Amino acid sequence: MDPPAAKRSRDCPAGPEERDAGAGAVRGRGRPEALLDLSAKRVAESWAFEQVEERFSRVPEPVQKRIVFWSFPRSEREICMYSSLGYQPPEGEHDARVPFTRGLHLLQSGAVDRVLQVGFHLSGNIREPGGPGEPERLYHVSISFDRCKITSVSCGCDNRDLFYCAHVVALSLYRIRHGRQVELRLPISETLSQMNRDQLQKFVQYLISAHHTEVLPTAQRLADEILLLGSEINLVHGAPDPTAGAGIEDANCWHLDEEQIQEQVKQLLSNGGYYGASQQLRSMFCKVREMLRMRDSNGARMLILMTEQFLQDPRLALWRQQGAGMTDKCRQLWDELGALWVCIVLSPHCKPEERTSWLQLLSKWDKLDVCPLEEGNYSFDGPSLQPTVALIPGASPTGPEEEEEEEEVEAAGSRHTVFGRALQAGSLHWSDAHLQRILASDSYGPSLTSNGGGDKPTFDPQGRPLWPGEPFPTACARVDTLRAHGYPRQALRLAGAIVNTLRLQRRHQLETYKQQKKELLQKGSTCITNMEGWVGHPLDPIGCLCRALLEACHLEEETLAIYPDSGPEKRKVAYQHVPVPGSPGESYLAMALEVALLGLGQQRALPEGLYAQDKVVRNEEQLLALLEEVELDERLVQVLRKQAGQLLEGGPFSGFGEVLFRESVPMHTCARYLFTALLPHDPDLAYRLALRAMRLPILETAFPAGEPHGNPLDSIVSNRFPRWFILGHLETRQCELASAMLTAAKGDADDPEHHDLASEGDGALAGQLCHGSRPASPDEHHAKLVLLIHTGGGSHHRGSDGHHPCHAVAAAAGCAPAGGALGMRPHPGLAVRHEGPAELRPARPHPVREEPRGLRGGLPDRAGCRSRRPGPRPPLHRGPLHGAPRPAAAGLQAGDAGPGAAQHRLQPGQPPGRQ
Repeated sequence: MDPPAAKRSRDCPAGPEERDAGAGAVRGRGRPEALLDLSAKRVAESWAFEQVEERFSRVPEPVQKRIVFWSFPRSEREICMYSSLGYQPPEGEHDARVPFTRGLHLLQSGAVDRVLQVGFHLSGNIREPGGPGEPERLYHVSISFDRCKITSVSCGCDNRDLFYCAHVVALSLYRIRHGRQVELRLPISETLSQMNRDQLQKFVQYLISAHHTEVLPTAQRLADEILLLGSEINLVHGAPDPTAGAGIEDANCWHLDEEQIQEQVKQLLSNGGYYGASQQLRSMFCKVREMLRMRDSNGARMLILMTEQFLQDPRLALWRQQGAGMTDKCRQLWDELGALWVCIVLSPHCKPEERTSWLQLLSKWDKLDVCPLEEGNYSFDGPSLQPTVALIPGASPTGPEEEEEEEEVEAAGSRHTVFGRALQAGSLHWSDAHLQRILASDSYGPSLTSNGGGDKPTFDPQGRPLWPGEPFPTACARVDTLRAHGYPRQALRLAGAIVNTLRLQRRHQLETYKQQKKELLQKGSTCITNMEGWVGHPLDPIGCLCRALLEACHLEEETLAIYPDSGPEKRKVAYQHVPVPGSPGESYLAMALEVALLGLGQQRALPEGLYAQDKVVRNEEQLLALLEEVELDERLVQVLRKQAGQLLEGGPFSGFGEVLFRESVPMHTCARYLFTALLPHDPDLAYRLALRAMRLPILETAFPAGEPHGNPLDSIVSNRFPRWFILGHLETRQCELASAMLTAAKGDADDPEHHDLASEGDGALAGQLCHGSRPASPDEHHAKLVLLIHTGGGSHHRGSDGHHPCHAVAAAAGCAPAGGALGMRPHPGLAVRHEGPAELRPARPHPVREEPRGLRGGLPDRAGCRSRRPGPRPPLHRGPLHGAPRPAAAGLQAGDAGPGAAQHRLQPGQPPGRQ
C-alpha cells in the first residue's frame, strides 16, 4: 500500500513537486522535463551517492550535478513539519512565533545572502534586523542533506529548540524556491581529485592561512599522523568528505536532535501541574502522528525518546511508594502514549526487524515496577464480533461461580500495563487474504472469490464484506492505524466492513432477545451482555471509527494546522453526505452517526477505578461533541429515528432496553442529546426515549416494596460491585435530562400528550430538578418552582387514573428551604381534598400502573434521589405512583384548602389560582 500525497499545509504554499526546487521557473508550461532530470530525481531520492559511485566506475560531471541538485528536499511541507514544534505559543501569537512563519518572513524580506551548495552541503548567511537601538545580527547557517532529507543543521543563533530555527527555515526555503540561483559545486573530494601536487599544497596553505587561529592545531596534528607510517590514518583507504553525502549503511532519516527532545520532555513533565505543559506534550504527540502519516521513521524514534523520559519521571516512583494515583492530566498523556505505540507496532509497512526491536523495548518497559497499569479491568482477549451471547442469568455454559473464580484467577495472575495493548498488537498481521481484499477494492464481494465455507461468514446477506472473528476494539485499532500511517481509503473500507459486521450482530441479538423476551421480563433482571464498554475503552474504538468515517465527509479539504491541537485554530467543520461504494443509498456521514449511537447506547458495565469511570464520562462528551458538529438533515433524522427505535427495543443489549443490569452505565447524557435532536421531528419518540433513560439502576432498591427484608448478609453482597466514584456526576446528568424534559413539556402548551408525559413522571422529574439545580438567582429558582407546580396541573384533570397534582406540589415543598417561602404559598388551583392518615400505609403497586420488577417506569422515586444511597428504603409514606411522599403534600394542603378545593382545575399553561 502506498500512502496518498501529502496535503498542502497552512502557510506552506509549495507542495512536494510544485516548486521542483526552482527548476520550474525555466520551463515553459507543458514542456516535457528532460530525461536527465527525471532520472536524476529518482536516483537522488532512493540511492546514496556512494552507491552510485560503486555501481558506475565513471559518472559524468553533468549527471553528478543533477543528482546533487535534486537531492535537496523539494517540499516545503516537511520543512514546516520540522519547524513548528518547539513550543506551544500563547493565544494570539501563533503565527508570529512559529519558526516556520518567522523563517518565511526572513526569506520574503531578503535576509538570505551568500548561499552556496557544495555537494550535499548547503551554507548561507541570514541577516536578521535587531531590536530598537540594536545592530543587525548575522547568522551563519549550514545544512547537510541526503536523499531528499535534511540530515544535520547548524546555526550561529542561541536558539535551543526541538527542531529547526527560523534561520534554517529561511535558508531551506530559499534553496527550494530559488534553486537555480544557488551556486552549485560538486563534492569537495571531486574537486581535489582534479588538482596536482602543487595545487593541493597551495590549497592547504591558503586554507590554513585564512583560518589559522581555528584550524592550525588540527592541521599540525593531522600532518604528524600522516607522516607517521604506522598510524591509523594511513591504514584507512581514502578520507572523509562531509560534502559527499551519506554512506550506504547510514540511516536515511531527517535530522532529529535527540538530546534536545529528551531535555524538553523532561522539563515539561516536571511542570506537569501547568496546563501549558500538557498542551505542549500533546502537541508533540500530534507531531508523532504527523510523521507517521508521512511514513517518516522519526515518528517511532521520537516516541521512543519521549517514552524513556516518561518512565524516568520521578513522580512515578513517588506515587507508587505512597500508593496514590497519578493526576488525570498525567494519566491522559500515558493513555495517548499507549495508543500511539499500538499504531506504531501495528504498522502495515514496517520491516520485521523494526517491529522486533519495538517489541523488545516495550517488553523491557512493561516489566518496570514504575510502569503505570491500565485501569478499568478491560480484557485483552475480548469477545469477537459474532452473535454469541447469553441473556438469561445462569444460561451460560459455565456457572456464575466458575466465572467469578476464573475472573479472580485472571486478575491475580495478570498485570496489564499501558503497553500491554501494543505488545498484544505485535502478534497481529495484515497478511489475511480476506483482509487484503477488503483493503484493496471498494467492489469486493462474494462474486469475486468463494466464501470458503468457513465457520465465520465473510459477507452479509446483501453481499457486503464483513470482518468477524476479531474483538471490536482490535478491529477499530486497525482502522486507526491505517489512518495514522496515511491510508485513508483503506481505513474507510475496513471501517465499512466493521459496521456491516456490527449490523449483522445486532440483527442476531434482536432475534435472540425476541426468543427470550418473555422469560427475561418475568425475571426482571439479566446478566450483563457487555462487561467492557466500547465508550471509555483504552483503544477508544467508537471514537476511532467515527473519526475515520467523518473525515471522509469534510466539505472541503482540511488543511494542516501548524499546531493541530490549538484551540483558537479550530473552526467548525462542515460535513456532507459521501456515498458508500457498493451500498446504494448509504453515506459515510449516516454511518458515523449510527456507529456513535450504537456505542453510546450500548448496555455495559461501569469499569473499576476512578480514572476509568471518569474516562467513560469524558469519552461520552467527546463523542457527543462530534455529533453536535453535524447538522441534521432529513436523511440523518431518519437515521436517528431508526436507531432510537432499535435502542428502545434492544433489550439487554441496549442501555435503553426494558431490562437493565444493576451495574449498567446510565444513559442520561446520550438521552439528552437524542431528546434534543428528536424533539422537533418526533416528540413522542423523544419523550419515550428520555423517560426510559431516567433510570439509575444502581440506586434502585434491592428489595421490592412491601416485602420483608432478606438476610442482612445480603447487603454485603452489594459490596462486591465496584465503587461508583462518579455517582454524583451521573445524578447531575439525570437532573439535567429531567430539567430538559420539564422545560420542553411546559413549553409546548398545545399538546396535552406531552403534559401527560411530564405529569407521568412529575414526582420523579420534579424531584430531580429540585435537587439537581443550583440557580444563580432567587428569580431563577422562583421560575423553576413555578414550573414544577405548573407541571402537576396537567394531571389534575385526569384524576380518574389515580394521578394527583400533589406530586408536583410535594416536590416543590421539598425545595422550600432553598427557594424561600414559595412552596408554602397558597395554590388553590392545585389543591385537593385533605388526605387522611389512611394514606400513611405501606406502598403497594398501583392497580393500573403495575409493571414487572425492574420496569417501573424507568423513574427512581424522590426518596432515592434525596438519599443518594443504594440499598433498601422504607416502604412507608409512598403514594400510588413513583413513591411521591404524601406528608409534605398533606401539610401544604391542610391549611389552604377545604374539601371543596378538589373542584379547582388548573389547565396547562394557566397560572396557579386561576380557574
